[in-house]
Amino acid sequence: MRFTRVTLFFIAFIISLGFYQLATHFLSDVEPQTFQATEEVMVDVAHLLAELVENDMQHEQLDTEQLRAVFNGAHERAFRAQIFDHLKEHVGLNAYLTDSKGIVIFDSDGGRREGKDFSNFKDVASTLKGQYGSRTTREVAGDSSTSILYVSAPVGDKEHPAGVLTVFKPKADALPMVRKRKQIIYWACGMIGGGIMFLIGVVFLWLFNPLKKITEYARSIERGERPKLPKLGIGREVNTLAHALESMRQALEGRSYAEHYIQTLTHEMKSPLAAIKGAAELLDEEMPTETRRRFLGNIRAETARTERLINRLLELSAIESKTHLEAGENLDLRTIVARAIDQAKPLADLAEVTLDHTPPESEIQVHGDAFILRAAITNLLENAIDFSP
Repeated sequence: MRFTRVTLFFIAFIISLGFYQLATHFLSDVEPQTFQATEEVMVDVAHLLAELVENDMQHEQLDTEQLRAVFNGAHERAFRAQIFDHLKEHVGLNAYLTDSKGIVIFDSDGGRREGKDFSNFKDVASTLKGQYGSRTTREVAGDSSTSILYVSAPVGDKEHPAGVLTVFKPKADALPMVRKRKQIIYWACGMIGGGIMFLIGVVFLWLFNPLKKITEYARSIERGERPKLPKLGIGREVNTLAHALESMRQALEGRSYAEHYIQTLTHEMKSPLAAIKGAAELLDEEMPTETRRRFLGNIRAETARTERLINRLLELSAIESKTHLEAGENLDLRTIVARAIDQAKPLADLAEVTLDHTPPESEIQVHGDAFILRAAITNLLENAIDFSP
């Protein structure tokens, strides 16, 4: 079954490689798509907040403390938002506001950026130039889990903004959703790939297991055994092959048996025929009556021997023609023995051998084929008669 294992290995390798490539493609898109969706929402929030503070900044009436209180209140809110498989329990969005020169005048994240010059930062610099401004910056160098996404919107006129409002959000807030989506992809690819491999394995078993049985059947025939044709299921191809092999076996066995049968019959018939011929030739001559009777007795004995030989060969032919033993039946061994004795009695009388048989009163139950059992017992009796002194 080496071919089966090699074939299964290559199929498994190709399927695994295909699903690996597919999973890699999907997994590589999960994180960018998730952050793209997050950024799209942040763009809306940035423009909404910029619109809220625009009027106050233009009239220099911006109350940063009130704005700070709004963000603090939002951050302190207790809620449970079940977003599909992700549970959100806090506001993770913050914002800072710069003037037209890029100096931070408000920071909702504890005010730690206030007073700093962000005019060289990409989000602020691009927005002040009338372009879309955004950036991703790591709080800790070399640690991607500390990355923060910044999205900016101009306050006032796009070409000459009075300031820049930037909303920012840690990427870590979206990582649970990324991990969940990756887990779903892993499970989906694993389940589909495993299902396909299972189906292929079932097909191979359905196809190659009958072939294995046919191979064992052929090897049994090669060893000279006469096995019964194995059950191969409902597969049309393997059943056709098995029946063709069975027909070929029967045809070859029939031819071989016929040749053996003829050779055996020819060899065994030579002795009685020679004896009958010799006795018949001597009967043409003048001889005493007692001698003539003896030669006639020899002719009858050899004729009976020939008849017995032919009957044995016919019985052997009937037994050998059976490809397998049919379903047996419950039998009384006494009846079978009685029939065998009746069949062997003429031979015993010619050999002047007495057959003494006292059957038991109770039945002797056996399970088998009546013809084969009777032939076997008859053969034992005739052998015993032939070799009796």
